[in-house]
Amino acid sequence: MSVAVIYGGTRSNGNTEQLTERVISEMEAEKIVLKDYDIQPIEDYRHDESGFPRVGDDYKQLIDRMLSHDVIIFSTPIYWYGMSGTLKNFIDRWSQSIKEYPNFKERMAEKQAYVVAVGGDMPLLKGLPLIQQFQYIFSFVGVAFEGYVLGEGNKPGDIQEDVQAKFAAQQLQKKIKNELR
Repeated sequence: MSVAVIYGGTRSNGNTEQLTERVISEMEAEKIVLKDYDIQPIEDYRHDESGFPRVGDDYKQLIDRMLSHDVIIFSTPIYWYGMSGTLKNFIDRWSQSIKEYPNFKERMAEKQAYVVAVGGDMPLLKGLPLIQQFQYIFSFVGVAFEGYVLGEGNKPGDIQEDVQAKFAAQQLQKKIKNELR
């Protein structure tokens, strides 16, 4: 089994990335940093007879990389009580993948998903709607949602003070490593 991390943050070495790195330390994981790629917003052609037009961006390469893994960790800061726009833009394009990859949902149903998110305004409570949103997304495409970690941090480095989140990340790491065996 193999692991991919989809980083939705826009700050290099930000709190969310630091917490996610704690989860994946001691394991091999492909890191897909969305901010480093051009992913155009979705143009909804789901109901158009000719389907989605070709888009000259990096999305297809990223979705192919993601699909090649068994375990996917979605890593996002909590921005305005939801996932980052970068990650949302990537997931919105799944509508296109459902049309262009005849077996997209079947392939996604073979995967396990986890979420790591960090926010600055009571994330253990106010981050729960984000977790619920991921549950709905994963349910729609058939992905098994296996767990999540919410951490608290606002300024760079704040996550290092969140003992509870660091412990939860360590526990999530153990769970994933057991799944990889």
